[in-house]
Amino acid sequence: MSTNKSYAVFGLGRYGTAVAKELVKNGADVLAVDRNENAVNALALEIPVCKCADVTDPEVIKRLDVANIDVVIVAMAENFEASVMTTMLCKEAGVGTVIVKCGNEMHSRILKRVGADKIIFPENESGIRLAKNLLTSGFVDVIELSSDVSMVELDVKAEWVGKSLIELNLRKKYSLNVVALCQNGRVAVTLDPAQPLEADMKLIVIADTAKLSKLKD
Repeated sequence: MSTNKSYAVFGLGRYGTAVAKELVKNGADVLAVDRNENAVNALALEIPVCKCADVTDPEVIKRLDVANIDVVIVAMAENFEASVMTTMLCKEAGVGTVIVKCGNEMHSRILKRVGADKIIFPENESGIRLAKNLLTSGFVDVIELSSDVSMVELDVKAEWVGKSLIELNLRKKYSLNVVALCQNGRVAVTLDPAQPLEADMKLIVIADTAKLSKLKD
């Protein structure tokens, strides 16, 4: 699985390291940064672009060319002030998506006010899971059931609207099984395979993890 997007991970504690390593493992273009030189040196062989820098400094943000990065993950929840400053600087630089690791709801509200596009509470979402969701862009959520099989919630693709599950034959084309349909906050597990799909539906499917990238074609 690979991606054309570029990513930056700021903060290389356990969470940030897990995100960065999973992204790199899957072929993503990743910039990893931490102000702790020991943390950077420990990952230098696993993450090709790994730098020691203070991302709360506007000049550093400019020097790192953050403006040309698609997604920035700010993984510095232990330093709330640094998270706020970094989020603001990234949004001011024009980063489209800034995802911030956060410790509590109060901090979450403040981070959203200064521009955070998504807040992650690490006790609810692992770094590896976040990376997989980013890599499978277009999916709502991905949960690994095993090393080979995942449960995925995904939007109905534009070309699927108006067609039934029988017509689409998703099992044959994408090696996935639809187990539920979500619409208007309701989940239906008893499916009518002849029912036309609608644009506001989401599908919950069981899929071969290795073949998930085919859904993005």
